[in-house]
Amino acid sequence: MKRFVDTTQRNVCMASTATIQPKFCSLRSEGFYLNQELKKLGISNTEVADPPVNGEEAYRTLLTPEAVQFLSQLIQEFDQKVTQVLQVREWKKLELKQSNSLPDFDPKSANIRESRWTVSPVPRRLQCRHVDLGDVSPSNTAHFVAALKSSAQGIQTDFDDGHCPTWSNQLKGLHNVYRAVHNILPGVPNIQDAPVLMLRPRAWNMVEHNLIVNGKEVPGPLFDFGLLMFHNASILLKKESGPFFYLSKLEGSKEAALWDAVFTWTERKLNLPHGCVKACVLIENVLASFEMHEILYALKDHSLGLNCGIWDYSASFINKFGHRRDFLLPDRNKYVSMDRHFLKSYMDLVIQTCHHRGCHATGGMAALLLPKKNSENYENYQNIQDKVLRAKQKEIEAGADGFMVYDIRLVEPVQQLWKRLTSTKNQFSKLRSEVKVTNKDLLLMPSGGVTQEGLRHNIAVGILFIEAWLRGQGHYYFKGAVEDSATAEISRSQIWQWIRFGAVLEDSGKQVTMAMVKDLIRETVQERFWSRESHQMVGDRDRQRLLCAAQMFQEIVAKRDFPEFITTYLNLDHTFIRSQSQFSIVSMTAVESHL
Repeated sequence: MKRFVDTTQRNVCMASTATIQPKFCSLRSEGFYLNQELKKLGISNTEVADPPVNGEEAYRTLLTPEAVQFLSQLIQEFDQKVTQVLQVREWKKLELKQSNSLPDFDPKSANIRESRWTVSPVPRRLQCRHVDLGDVSPSNTAHFVAALKSSAQGIQTDFDDGHCPTWSNQLKGLHNVYRAVHNILPGVPNIQDAPVLMLRPRAWNMVEHNLIVNGKEVPGPLFDFGLLMFHNASILLKKESGPFFYLSKLEGSKEAALWDAVFTWTERKLNLPHGCVKACVLIENVLASFEMHEILYALKDHSLGLNCGIWDYSASFINKFGHRRDFLLPDRNKYVSMDRHFLKSYMDLVIQTCHHRGCHATGGMAALLLPKKNSENYENYQNIQDKVLRAKQKEIEAGADGFMVYDIRLVEPVQQLWKRLTSTKNQFSKLRSEVKVTNKDLLLMPSGGVTQEGLRHNIAVGILFIEAWLRGQGHYYFKGAVEDSATAEISRSQIWQWIRFGAVLEDSGKQVTMAMVKDLIRETVQERFWSRESHQMVGDRDRQRLLCAAQMFQEIVAKRDFPEFITTYLNLDHTFIRSQSQFSIVSMTAVESHL
């Protein structure tokens, strides 16, 4: 059965056969025992992969026969519906391309937008959502523990943008959540006293390779959600701490309705009260911005409001309209910010919509990292902190009820900012009735050009994200900020678009071509070998992995048709088992010559 190979497992595979044979026999025994137990329960259509190396405890804890039986039932109930959602996405995109039309607010659902209704009341522990820690992959135990000990209101417990879904990471992350909820994770407060876990399963486009139901790999989000609910929901509910979720990359209200059906089915199956599952939808796609009221209505009993995310949202313009020159997106670092009209309109509409429906409107994540606080770095430290606070003050003044930061050291200063600017738990009273947003406001591309620095930066971010994935990490640090799949998404999207339309660099007058991008990829790789940030890249395998990442990045930006998601590309077209095997059979010279 196909499954991911982690770097750690790959290293074990290179050891002597005598050393590893007992270990792998043990792993196979775990998987064999589980599958035999499933057959005893009459479940012959479900297969689970063997545990990853050093993942036996998590495997035994999470993948009990009863839990897998529940997962199998959940997946059989909704697998086809997930497939239909993804097919509808393709049809919508093709229709937009063929008709050359643009989205607008649907007159058929005007009654939902214009009538009076509110979502179900917000639970007590979520009435104040000023600061969430974002991109907290629970597979990173040290970071997860630090987040649980912080003073943040919530933790975006992330199996999506900031997480790399290797089999090892997936089980370790789910197990760490289990341990935190069951109060057996050392050094952290009881879950009722810790920041609220805002669990973010993978998006609809992601697949879990290590569970087979009815002969097919299963939807990643159903795998994540099912195990999180089966093992943790009753305790979280008892302690007023959940189950609460973030939902990624929805493209419209029908996708929200599918999640609502998943929630309702699960509540009934696990004998939980209807509406106890609550979810905040990240509006990360331009099409979803035209259905905000409808999305909240679809999740009416389960809604926690909406969230803004700048880079996935901006990348979605290229995904949906990248074939049109009038949607050429300029250098994101220089010309794309929440102050630009299309993004400001989007955020204003999120705030207005949520507050009219009685729920939270939250802003994006501050990705900047504070340097070490000492006498040498004091001025830089203060400048970065002030930059974050200025940006977050704008969101508070616009009426946002909260936002995310990545750096735990930023939690306290932004909490103080909230106390200075408002004494309320949320800003539901700011209805923003003056906001009048049309489809033209949401679709107005910012002015500006393309720069050499922007081109280089996007190339580096894309390559280094892929390299991080090949190491089993979903985010990494670069130039004083955390980078994840969202920044990789906008980076590779812009490069693809600039090549497609031969964008002209404003600082040199040169046209962006595939040849230019190839040259810059080579330069980026060589600079990375010798940069101060690459101190961990010391061996041939590290160099090979970086070159492999560069080759994969070059491939994705050269595609004739725009690949939907960089994570789908990595997860399906280039699985870890393929990329890892390349390192043992492809010479570094051969890869370099292909770039």
